[in-house]
Amino acid sequence: MEIRILGTGCPKCKKLEEETRHAVAELGLDCNIEKVTELKDIMSYGVMITPALVVDGEVRAAGKVPTREDIKKLLA
Repeated sequence: MEIRILGTGCPKCKKLEEETRHAVAELGLDCNIEKVTELKDIMSYGVMITPALVVDGEVRAAGKVPTREDIKKLLA
């Protein structure tokens, strides 16, 4: 599983990365988590508001930080 956290480094972006890492650990998933900070790369996903969570190339959440439980559901 490939997970990308899209964001420029704002507090919400950092929170999404933190919560995603916790969710992955709690679910025991084997995946790669990558931070994407370049605006042109973020926009290539059609995302205009960060942070965003991308799983296997599909935007699953954008413009907010989902709860850890919601992130777990998005990864399932």
